[in-house]
Amino acid sequence: MKPNNTAEEILTCTRSLIMSSGYNGFSYADISKVVGVRNATIHHHFPTKADLVRALIVDYRWKAQVGMAELERNVPAPDDQLRAYVHYWESCIADGTAPLCICALLAAQVPALPDDVVLEVRAHFKALADWFASVLERGAQQGTIRLTTSAAAEAESFMATVHGAMLSARASGDAHVFTVITEPLLKRLLQA
Repeated sequence: MKPNNTAEEILTCTRSLIMSSGYNGFSYADISKVVGVRNATIHHHFPTKADLVRALIVDYRWKAQVGMAELERNVPAPDDQLRAYVHYWESCIADGTAPLCICALLAAQVPALPDDVVLEVRAHFKALADWFASVLERGAQQGTIRLTTSAAAEAESFMATVHGAMLSARASGDAHVFTVITEPLLKRLLQA
């Protein structure tokens, strides 16, 4: 199903182009060809490429926050929340719907990104790390998660391992690599 407006179509196309070519690997002309609009239309919605990518990340971060809130509502146990998060990405990687977190991909390109895009990428990782830390802290308090260091440090480690597993799966062309990397992480944390 196509997004319901031009700005959404542009964002969807941008995400796809960033996933395949990175920040510097696409132009408004590429988007124009895919979406079927003139460059001027893209500039109307997003005056600069930085504005476009920043809007993409803001939207991505908002959707991630909605997903985390939904997970909190539907999966009350912290250990199950961690499992569900990992299994979400495992499924996305296996079926190709989201082979990589867009912010992880952009984080690797930080030296080449405009400052306002970097700020949004960092805000995504900060929000995600804070959420992981709260989940880990609650799990430790309930005795279902075992921490070997502070919840904040474990959250950073968890996040780095999951995102690294995404990159490794992509580099190897084997979705199963994600599971090979994340399974021991879950076993270690969930041996409370």
